[in-house]
Amino acid sequence: MNPLVEINLALILFLPWFGILGALYWWVPRAPRPRARIVFDVIALLLAVVAFVATVHWAHAAADPVYGAMWRQVLATAVGYAVFLGVLTLAFVLRRRWLVRR
Repeated sequence: MNPLVEINLALILFLPWFGILGALYWWVPRAPRPRARIVFDVIALLLAVVAFVATVHWAHAAADPVYGAMWRQVLATAVGYAVFLGVLTLAFVLRRRWLVRR
């Protein structure tokens, strides 16, 4: 397998699911949608994807190769997905608190 594809396989496979989660994050709640919220949402979504990619690369390199090449993919995907959800959850909570104050 191409090394570039191997290291980014989790991102390639999860892109549709991240698109669905990102769309749900973007659309809920529908209002209010001031410019500051749009900027916050874009930054949160980009940060979630960047954190996912960084975590996947780190976990892929840190996985013990004794357990096989598949273990690297499984560990990287699991840890990366947890980080992606963690960033989006934190952003959702912060955004909700911010909107409630307004």
